[in-house]
Amino acid sequence: MPAQHTRRDAPAPQAAPPDRTARLLTGWGRTAPTGARVLRPRTRQQAVEAVLACGARGSIARGLGRAYGDAAQNAGGTVVETTGLDRVLSIDAVEGTVTCEAGVSLHRLMTGLLPLGWFVPVTPGTRYVTVGGAIGADIHGKNHHVSGSFTRHVRSLELLTADGQVREVVPGSELFDATAGGMGLTGLVLSATIRLLPVETSLMTVDTERLPDLDSLLATLAATDDRYRYSVAWIDLLARGMAAGRAVLTRGDHAPLEALEGRAARGRLVRAARRDPLAFRPGRLPPPPRTVPGGLLRGSTVTAFNKLWYHKAPRRRRGELQRLASFFHPLDGVPHWNRVYGSAGFVQWQCVVGHEHDDALRRIVRLISRRSCPSFLAVLKRFGPGDPGWLSFPAEGWTLALDIPAGLPGLGDFLDLLDEEVAVAGGRLYLAKDARMRPELVPAMYPRLDDFRALRARLDPRGVFTSDLARRLAL
Repeated sequence: MPAQHTRRDAPAPQAAPPDRTARLLTGWGRTAPTGARVLRPRTRQQAVEAVLACGARGSIARGLGRAYGDAAQNAGGTVVETTGLDRVLSIDAVEGTVTCEAGVSLHRLMTGLLPLGWFVPVTPGTRYVTVGGAIGADIHGKNHHVSGSFTRHVRSLELLTADGQVREVVPGSELFDATAGGMGLTGLVLSATIRLLPVETSLMTVDTERLPDLDSLLATLAATDDRYRYSVAWIDLLARGMAAGRAVLTRGDHAPLEALEGRAARGRLVRAARRDPLAFRPGRLPPPPRTVPGGLLRGSTVTAFNKLWYHKAPRRRRGELQRLASFFHPLDGVPHWNRVYGSAGFVQWQCVVGHEHDDALRRIVRLISRRSCPSFLAVLKRFGPGDPGWLSFPAEGWTLALDIPAGLPGLGDFLDLLDEEVAVAGGRLYLAKDARMRPELVPAMYPRLDDFRALRARLDPRGVFTSDLARRLAL
């Protein structure tokens, strides 16, 4: 059982002046750099001062820079880097809640909470995202079909609005629903209280199987996904013909203590877990070189990689014990992995379409396959019911995400074609990953957009909170 106590951090020491630098910023995709004045406040008063003095071009929050596109950029304006607001304020290990400032990363929460028997309720493919960023993007994970998105587990948050006030915002209010997935455009999140998930070990019990084509994958997910808390499929988008959409499906749950016993539980990993079941020690590999040849990710190279990756996966394996970091965040073991796409960077494209529009998903997969898009980081998941955030991305159905080198010839026109397929099917694209969507598509994809715009106009008539994304898409 989790330790039964409440812990509070010591008060913050007298803060040094905020860091102030002029920087050229990009998203994680390393495309479309723009310059801004970057402030890194260390106290909430410094955060208030940064927002009130942001100037005519406004301000936007930025955490660890893991939004793929331009959501945390503000050309010619101010960017408020929240990583200086990084205190864990309290942990209630009886109720299973944590209250922390917005700049605390999920990595730090995992490091502190796992020894107490608690885990974050939702994590995306990286743990290097801040709590403020998790709320602004309303992040989702492999468990959306069971647990929904991140803000569904937020009990309350403190929001610094354009007038310099700090407001407590709770679920069910208009301001909460606009802030959840609102990409930082309603204000600056200062802190949040989050419900946690109890766990007995830091290992995962994982089932893996290969599926020969897209139809088999969709049928398997639809029939059996509810048996698992976490589920994700790596999908080969370069395979053609009968093998189009073949996949490696990985599903699992947090391993209970009893999984560490018995003849099946052997090996160094299990022996270490028996000594300290809740230890969290993710490993790291050397980063890629700063300069990577731009042509490294050609169609032929990625085709060979995908074929190898698919065939080396087990046909069917049940009950394998894996480290938490290996299951959730394999890429976090490679610092700066985004460099592998070369100096031109990459675009991540993620859509969701309803279950009733799986034909649209099939067309999209066929189009990508025929175009031979060199993507080896392509995943498909099943979303559960949508979340209340007005601009939250998840909706019940299928979500497909893929990375594509930004220098691919004709990429813009091709992605516009995919966008149209999504829009016609009543789906949407993920704003936290977008870098190039046409603005006229947004109202159809996000039907509460007018409500969002109206609330922003009332709350922030001078446009204090804005970003390159907001200007590009007229949010």
